Amino acid sequence: MFGFLKKKPAEAETPPAEPKRSWTERLKAGLAKTRAALTTPLSELFSRAKIDEELLEELESTLLMADCGVEATAWLLAELRAKVKKEKLESPAQLRAALIELMTELLQPLEQPLDVGGHRPFIIMIAGVNGAGKTTSIGKLAHQFRKEGRSVLLAAGDTFRAAAREQLAEWGRRNDVTVVSQEGGDPAAVVFDAIAAARARGIDIVMADTAGRLPTQLHLMEEIAKVRRVIQKAESSGPHEVLLVLDANIGQNAIAQVKAFDRAIDVTGLIVTKLDGTAKGGVLAAIARQCPKPVRYIGVGEGIDDLQPFKAREFVEALFGA
Repeated sequence: MFGFLKKKPAEAETPPAEPKRSWTERLKAGLAKTRAALTTPLSELFSRAKIDEELLEELESTLLMADCGVEATAWLLAELRAKVKKEKLESPAQLRAALIELMTELLQPLEQPLDVGGHRPFIIMIAGVNGAGKTTSIGKLAHQFRKEGRSVLLAAGDTFRAAAREQLAEWGRRNDVTVVSQEGGDPAAVVFDAIAAARARGIDIVMADTAGRLPTQLHLMEEIAKVRRVIQKAESSGPHEVLLVLDANIGQNAIAQVKAFDRAIDVTGLIVTKLDGTAKGGVLAAIARQCPKPVRYIGVGEGIDDLQPFKAREFVEALFGA
């Protein structure tokens, strides 16, 4: 039988003694590892007396080490060389400023905030491999939507792992939202039932969790493709958003995940988590060149407010300490 779990929200935690840092401060702190990987070698490069081919070659290596990817790095270097020639840049400080502008230009198309208007219920399907932070991201998004005054219903579509259902149920309690779940059984049936319940109750947003899948597990990828088809049967215009959660620690493997999940379920947006735990934050540049998908949110910590909409300039400035 399906279960509709709704309990009182957990008691508020004791507020921290220190003043809460702003998102900009948390973003800068979260990107510290990537910034160190970039700015430590870049500081040495940009302190040189002039711009020459040796400097540009070392800059190329630095960007590759930060997981910007071959295509994005090649584009950045080509554009930098053109700027040096056209604008007659002479000092490495000018080159640094040009690099920041170009990186912002590269990432700007990914800045497309999620718009949950236009449909009720607005159905969000969320996918990703185990450990990427999928269920936690759902909980944090539910918190944000609730703060905006929207009603939310969660569908525990990962029926294969009891821990996943329990984790989602806990997020439901914290956010005072209903969770539709079922022990075992067909994930698509859970999601179908959740959409019917949301429609009957006039719920604004349905978020459907799905079981973690590796892109190489083709038979399992077909199962989440089935979930998508069932959502379309339940609501012909849905799903209205298909979010793929990516762990930033995997670097260039993120590209393969985006492409594989996109083939299976037509990904419409990304959530990039754990940017605070890696020196590979440059992977967003690789995504921008190789498989551009809107980055709806980025995560830089464990706090409930540490998942925020992606803003290209804000991200680049935090990345370079600008």
